[in-house]
Amino acid sequence: MVFSPAPQADSRGAFRQLLEASYQRRGLVHLAAGSSVPLLKKSVWVVVRGMVRLSTCSFQGDELLVGLAGPNEPFGEPLTSLEAYEARALTACDLLCLSCDEIARSPHLAMAVLQGLGARYRQSEALLALLGLRRIEDRVRGFLELIAHDYGQPCDQGLRLDLRLTHQEIANALSTTRVTVTRALGHLRDQGWLQLDQQRRLVISHLPAGRA
Repeated sequence: MVFSPAPQADSRGAFRQLLEASYQRRGLVHLAAGSSVPLLKKSVWVVVRGMVRLSTCSFQGDELLVGLAGPNEPFGEPLTSLEAYEARALTACDLLCLSCDEIARSPHLAMAVLQGLGARYRQSEALLALLGLRRIEDRVRGFLELIAHDYGQPCDQGLRLDLRLTHQEIANALSTTRVTVTRALGHLRDQGWLQLDQQRRLVISHLPAGRA
């Protein structure tokens, strides 16, 4: 295995329980896949269901994937220093909006947000580490392992990725080209490490069919 992230089940579970206990009656914002998430100066979004893609633009105008926010993970303008920062629903999403003031007033909520940020921070570190790998195939394999461990769903063949990332989005995350990513994915499928299910969702075959 190229990359083996540490399990985050405990912190995510604690965050989910806190949200369910304290904010179960609050209305959620539902967004369809592909929708832009409005970024507010004094509010933080928390993903309840679905997946949000976080991106920015390079000086050359290229879109760069800087992270993903999944269930129980926070994101928003107060949590970034990037000027050209965009959040877009990668799948249908239910989001919870929390103001910075209410987070500051609640130590338990602030700790839960911090735990969610910790998961995002570890993901960012892992993505940076992948860029140090010389072989693009190793970068692609490591990237898919990271996403599968964090967000994959157990199935008979391994871990299934319900989110759909284009070859270009993977290339943006790994500082390479779409053609190179397509070639690497083809090699991984030829090796039997990667499969496509009937809905053409990616399945990582050589990972345990369950998460720690």
